[in-house]
Amino acid sequence: MILQNLTKLYEQLMEDEDVKIAPPGFGTININFLVSLGIDGDIKAINYVFDEYQSGKKIVERPQRLILPQEINRPGNVVSHLLWDNKTYVFGLADESRDETYCKNRFDAFRDRNLAFLEKIDTPEATAFKLFLKRYTQEDLAKNEWVQTKQEQLLKATGNITFVFEPSQKLIVKSKEIAQAIISEWETAEADVEQRQCLITGKNAPVQVIHARIKGVVGAQSSGAAIVSFNERAYESYGKERLQGLNSPISELAAFEYTTALNYLLSPDNPHRRLQIGDTSVVYWAESENPAYSNLFQATIDPQWSFELNPTSEDKTEPIYDSEITAMLEKIAKSIRNGLPLDFKALETELDPTTKFHVLGLAPNAARISIRFYETAPFSSILSRLVQHHEDISMGQERPWSVWRILKETISPKASKQEAAPLLAGAIMRSILTGLPYPMALYYAILNRVRADADDLAKGVFKIGQLKAGIIKACLLRKYRYQNNFQYQEVLTMTLNSEAKNRPYLLGRLFAALEKAQEDAARPATLNATIKDRYFTSACANPASTFPVLLRLSQHHISKSEWGRNTERLIRSIMELIDLDEDPFPKRLSLDEQGIFILGYYHQRNDFFKSRKKEESEPQSSEPEIQENLF
Repeated sequence: MILQNLTKLYEQLMEDEDVKIAPPGFGTININFLVSLGIDGDIKAINYVFDEYQSGKKIVERPQRLILPQEINRPGNVVSHLLWDNKTYVFGLADESRDETYCKNRFDAFRDRNLAFLEKIDTPEATAFKLFLKRYTQEDLAKNEWVQTKQEQLLKATGNITFVFEPSQKLIVKSKEIAQAIISEWETAEADVEQRQCLITGKNAPVQVIHARIKGVVGAQSSGAAIVSFNERAYESYGKERLQGLNSPISELAAFEYTTALNYLLSPDNPHRRLQIGDTSVVYWAESENPAYSNLFQATIDPQWSFELNPTSEDKTEPIYDSEITAMLEKIAKSIRNGLPLDFKALETELDPTTKFHVLGLAPNAARISIRFYETAPFSSILSRLVQHHEDISMGQERPWSVWRILKETISPKASKQEAAPLLAGAIMRSILTGLPYPMALYYAILNRVRADADDLAKGVFKIGQLKAGIIKACLLRKYRYQNNFQYQEVLTMTLNSEAKNRPYLLGRLFAALEKAQEDAARPATLNATIKDRYFTSACANPASTFPVLLRLSQHHISKSEWGRNTERLIRSIMELIDLDEDPFPKRLSLDEQGIFILGYYHQRNDFFKSRKKEESEPQSSEPEIQENLF
């Protein structure tokens, strides 16, 4: 299904006049040098070419991407490309780690391959290129003034080299006769290959034995990796040993189309940037030429991108949305903040909610690519699930959190490599796109971080911050919603529920009140450690062994505090909600109850902050009774 939908995308891109996509027999190649050839084949100039893009605050160079004859898979083989190649094949140049034989073999391969291809083509461009190949030996090129001038750049460049016909200032490959010859060679290249029924098109056609490489998946080999590949007996079908693609017959045309479409989605040419979530590269597309679908998905799945750069993204070019997309985002954000259902019809009359939308997650796996997830559904369903995700995890913050921010909360701030668990990113994305419960691995990871982390304001690390509380709430909310169980519904909220009688929730609130009593008693002195630092983990897991000690300590703190009576009143009100006759402090709490304990603690602490902010905004009074009601 994935490959079939990618071939449909290729056909869609070919019909789109605004998209530069390679036709059959061609591919998009990174080029850093254009060699200008005269009519007699002599080198007139070697020009360094590049494109500029913005990465953060810097302007960065990258090779130009030109449509040239398709790249050939050549792992360990000396095989030349047509009309373009790297510095070793074209000029016989290489760094000191390569010997003369290595360079000579590749230089000769480039000359022989291109002379044989151009032998029957009689055009000025073809003649000039043939004269160049016959005129210059490897030694001549090493002494050529243009090559010597650019030698340092040639050795450092990551892009390839192709040729321009100097009189017309056009790429030699643009000649109609040469382009047609490339297509004809591609169509007849493997005519002797066995024909089978293509698994994508259903038609009998020559089978693609080795599929083109997919480039742009972060962490995969720089030369590219394969989705369809058979090079070990364990992967082969009976009777198909060492026959590669015949184990899964896909025609040459279909293989070209799906690899070209996927490479386009992963390339800088795609205006809808690839998302990098953990080790997973995420691409997406709609079965429509209207870019609004992908723009809206991009902005909704990663809402903070519009306001700040994503530090985990390789391409840090900030997209600019038009006024229509911005208006849609504002409506979606308003729906999330107010807890309202998404009114798709109110977003945009030009968008068709039934348009199919595709989201594909790819992860590196040595020389292959693993499919982390693939989801296809009507666009209205995808968008509704994204909004539901933001609503479930929201804690009333101004802007929704992106997935990479969620993953970052699972990583220890002391870790040398700030990388999330490899499988976690894919599992979270599957939950978001399908509306199913979040992986429990995410929930457990957050509980572990709460136990292990300590507040560090200088580094912006919080033991129990807004996002951690939001993740805990969302994981439990989806888990019990999926089970059609609403026993914890009253406490899985964004703000404090002062009337809730859930015991773990009340114990979390009580712990926050006891910590408040200690903080008030210590003013203006600075505490080296609060009861949260010393007792939170044990109170969360084993309340019976911790709370009696904390309650005794609180009497000392309350007696020293200027606002002691208010804190004591709060503690008493919470204790009244706890049923003291039925084991008020259980010996242990389950993992789900520990999450609710943390949520109760966060809600109560956040309520303190809101109360203080509210009081500070009101007119100040010197009356003692009013000052007592600060919290």
